Amino acid sequence: MDTEIHVSPIPAFRDNYIWAIHNRHQAALVDPGDAAPVRAFLERNGLTPCAILNTHHHHDHIGGNAELVAQYGIDVYGPADEDIPSMNRPVREGDTVTLDALGIRLQVIDVPGHTAGHIAWHAPEQHLLFSGDTLFGCGCGRLFEGSAEQMYHSLEKLARLPGATRVFCAHEYTLSNIAFALTVEPDNAALQARARADREHVARHQPTLPSTLDAELATNPFLRCHLPQLRRHAEFSSGRMVDSATEVFSILRSLKNEFR
Repeated sequence: MDTEIHVSPIPAFRDNYIWAIHNRHQAALVDPGDAAPVRAFLERNGLTPCAILNTHHHHDHIGGNAELVAQYGIDVYGPADEDIPSMNRPVREGDTVTLDALGIRLQVIDVPGHTAGHIAWHAPEQHLLFSGDTLFGCGCGRLFEGSAEQMYHSLEKLARLPGATRVFCAHEYTLSNIAFALTVEPDNAALQARARADREHVARHQPTLPSTLDAELATNPFLRCHLPQLRRHAEFSSGRMVDSATEVFSILRSLKNEFR
């Protein structure tokens, strides 16, 4: 068996990434919102799909499921608490999925907030995290179905993973997120350096992803809500005293919703 694992981005729509976890022969597809670019990637690289891994039910993450299942007859894994067409392998936190074709083991982490049943996929041996729309490069997802408390707790779970974990999120939002983060922590040297590096990536038409969890902990305001400087910013912006990191998160998330 080919045991060398690669993760490749498949761009879709305006700013989505479908992630292909693959060796030289087989591929698992994370959040294939569109079947056409997936088929093109598989054919170009001589790969056969072995599974679909969904993080949540939004159409830009599952829209290609039915076509890919019809063509390749593969299993679809996804959150048990969400209605996802073609899903035949529902999972929840504590479950582990082993993909024998790739020799990879993926743990399921419940991360509600963006949607009520959102999950993340974590491959501990390879230090990979597929965070969907929960944790972004220097940001986090909007709260469509869950509460600020739920999302902050979900981010805290992810923050406890090893710092070397590579973060593969589902959208290329990094530069916009960095611009917002700089309004929160303008003197953060790590954030300034990340801004320069990621602007260069985008100028060269390269993805800003994956990042690492260490980089997110150093630069992502939504993982830094426990710090005094973030609380001060939240208090200044809201004009009131703030008592908890969850409240800081809620204020920052509201500010980001309005940021342009």
